[in-house]
Amino acid sequence: MKKPYQIDREKAVQQFRDDAQQGDRELQLHLPLKQIVAALQNGVGGLMRQAGLTLMQLIMEDGVRQLAGERCRRRQDEQGYRWGREDGFLVVDGQKVKIQRPRVRSTDGHEQTLGSYELFRRDEPLDEAVWDKLMLQLSTLNYSKAVRQFAEAYGIEKSAVSEHFIRVSRRKVRQLMERDLSKFVFCAIDIDGIEFKGQHRIVALGVNNDGAKTVLGMRQGASENALVVSTLLGDLAERGVDFSAPRLYVLDGAKALVKAVREHAGREALIQRCQIHKRRNVTGHLTEEYRDEVDHKLAAAYSTSSTVDAKRALERLHRELQELNPSAVRSLEEGMDETLTVNRLPLEGWLRRTLATTNPIESAFSVVETVCRRVKCWRHGDHRERWVGSALWVAEGNFRKIKGYRDLTKLLAALKELPPPPVAQAKVA
Repeated sequence: MKKPYQIDREKAVQQFRDDAQQGDRELQLHLPLKQIVAALQNGVGGLMRQAGLTLMQLIMEDGVRQLAGERCRRRQDEQGYRWGREDGFLVVDGQKVKIQRPRVRSTDGHEQTLGSYELFRRDEPLDEAVWDKLMLQLSTLNYSKAVRQFAEAYGIEKSAVSEHFIRVSRRKVRQLMERDLSKFVFCAIDIDGIEFKGQHRIVALGVNNDGAKTVLGMRQGASENALVVSTLLGDLAERGVDFSAPRLYVLDGAKALVKAVREHAGREALIQRCQIHKRRNVTGHLTEEYRDEVDHKLAAAYSTSSTVDAKRALERLHRELQELNPSAVRSLEEGMDETLTVNRLPLEGWLRRTLATTNPIESAFSVVETVCRRVKCWRHGDHRERWVGSALWVAEGNFRKIKGYRDLTKLLAALKELPPPPVAQAKVA
């Protein structure tokens, strides 16, 4: 619950914005030439920052005149009066700069909140500046040295930077986990997990009908178990994802993911097991002497245009593995048909190769690893969630459409021909 002084500040800011929109007042900024030349010693950026600070102060003085009238003139009965100055600050270019802020009191002696000052001192620009620079791998220890542009700037020390980042990263994660998904139409959803500092992060990524990618949500668990995945999918359903619509689900090799998807999308859900994960799982049971050869045969089988030929090649490899390693045989048998789902669809080229694996979500995981590699001390609570969520925001901002997106019409046509699967009732934890 907001406190009275916070409500008063928000009202003052809104009143300032309304007056600026409705009014036609003009302000002129005059800077002495010697001040301009001095500011230019630090480049054009230094001049713009100094001009911005001076303009903010000019706007505040104009606000004082609106409340208390012109100086040295008889004021009207309803007008307030000036009440000196006190220490304050403005946020300029992601830094707090000390100023002497003007004060105004009403005729009954109460402090009048200056909307322009409350707007210029808000922490949101500072929060965003901190988040942007930390996502570019600037450390909190070196933050002050890297961004300080005003000699009198403060609030950019290590502890203050950490507080700003905690606040904005929590806001980013909340936006990621709560945004409405009903306006999106997904033809495919990728679900994969990454082991991150002793914890598994399960992430869902949607592929829109135009090929654009969207991070749908994430969950943290001790492993890729069905309960964690089911909780994630249940949250997506509440936020607008229609699991009764036919679509392709691209999953890694974990059985828990397949089980959770079938609980939410029905037993007939179109599931594609990641072919790269399958290759890793099979060759992981073999000695180095046979790994390359078996991996090459698996890759050749999956790249075959004919589903019949691909199945025949896998069955031939199955017989060969029986002489080498029974564990590799069982790994190949598990979910074999589901690794050929895209082969049965009328897809080819880049689109088929893209939808046959979880590479679209793996690229997001690589951004997570890059952003988070400078964090040395991991704490409990939402520390991991905030960093991973922030990194996923960065990844989404750099997403391109999937390779082969121009051929998505073929996938959409194939999905339309499929009967809507009966949606299974998800289990309640």
